[in-house]
Amino acid sequence: MPDDETQTPTLNRGGAARTPAGLPAPQLTGAAEAPAPWLLRLIAVGLVLAALNLRPAITSLGALLEEVRDGLHMSGSVAGVLTSVPPLCFAVFGVMAPRLARRFGAGAVVCAGMAAIAAGLVIRPYVGSTAGFLAASALALMGIAVSNILMPVIVKRWFPDRVGTMTGLYSMALALGTALAAAVTVPLTSAMGGSWQSGLAVWAVLAALAVLPWIVLVRDRTPAPGTPAPDRSASGQASRPADAPALRITRSRTAWGLACFFGLQATAAYITMGWMPQIFRDAGVSAGTAGVLLAVTMAMGVPLAFVIPRVAGRLKQQGPIVVVLGLCGLIGYGGLYLAPAAGAWVWAVLLGVANCAFPLALTMIGMRSRTGAGVVRLSAFAQSTGYLLSIPGPLLVGVLYQHSGGWGLPIALMAGLMIPQMVAGVLAGRDRTIEDEC
Repeated sequence: MPDDETQTPTLNRGGAARTPAGLPAPQLTGAAEAPAPWLLRLIAVGLVLAALNLRPAITSLGALLEEVRDGLHMSGSVAGVLTSVPPLCFAVFGVMAPRLARRFGAGAVVCAGMAAIAAGLVIRPYVGSTAGFLAASALALMGIAVSNILMPVIVKRWFPDRVGTMTGLYSMALALGTALAAAVTVPLTSAMGGSWQSGLAVWAVLAALAVLPWIVLVRDRTPAPGTPAPDRSASGQASRPADAPALRITRSRTAWGLACFFGLQATAAYITMGWMPQIFRDAGVSAGTAGVLLAVTMAMGVPLAFVIPRVAGRLKQQGPIVVVLGLCGLIGYGGLYLAPAAGAWVWAVLLGVANCAFPLALTMIGMRSRTGAGVVRLSAFAQSTGYLLSIPGPLLVGVLYQHSGGWGLPIALMAGLMIPQMVAGVLAGRDRTIEDEC
């Protein structure tokens, strides 16, 4: 399987080149001019700033979940609902992203997404009710969902010859933002007088800063410079590509394996982000240290999000990587069950390695189809279905925690889910494509 840096566009029936994302490929050797260097630098900065904002809304809340529960008088079950909101929003709003991008332009949608994140983060700590907190969180998560889906599209359009490098760059920025919010939210809260409202709202500043680079692309409705314009009908609407394959993706075992693998790794990730600090705090670890431990878990994704996709891309089957990540997760959960405080740093590292199933899942999505349109369909199916599958996990953890009075059953559930995750990942990692199966 060729590395993503060297993938070549496929041709549609009219002979026009198209990228693996299903978008028109920039013509590198034509009459059209290359984009200005300053514009590419600005877009790169925008990608990094946007990626930094794709997880702090979640991990900052995990670090202060106990204070939020006390302040809003939440039960454990309601807190479980709160930790289930991110995957629900990602499943619902992520589906809207491609249609919004076609109508308004990808840059404009990302710009609006960053603004929505900033607004949601400012509003939610001060609404004074659980329902309002959930609604404001959903606003921020809507911005995260659409931006998350469109980041690879932006990379493919403006950096077609540096897809791997730019994807690694924003993946590391995403992991860095995740870890940063987990590590410094509690110290920032203490520095601002101990108010959990201020500790959550401060992250709106980073989101507001991320709006600025995208303003340049708000009015961009055309393909990237050097890209041929799409054919249009008499009504002026862009015509549908003639080579879009009529794949019945639900007939593909690989597609279902990927969807289940994506959903189970998302379940583990959102349980970790939402509940792991509370597990450590209940074991006697201080709030500040618990936040740093979550930061360690998230920070493992900074280097591994760049390394794992490249290693996976050179293997015909990704099953061995799936198994290694799963075993790290099983050992980490076993440690949380037996000695949560004594070996806290080791368990945090191991669970951080296990959480790197996310970049592996994205890599396998790109490898399990031969065509650009197939990748788009597979990505939409695997991610939307996977996020839907991940919704009950954090909620169930909250219910088990409340009714059992401890973390034994919830941790056993987390460890048990690692087994089907490994099975689904091995099936999804086989050397075959959805076109063969459909």
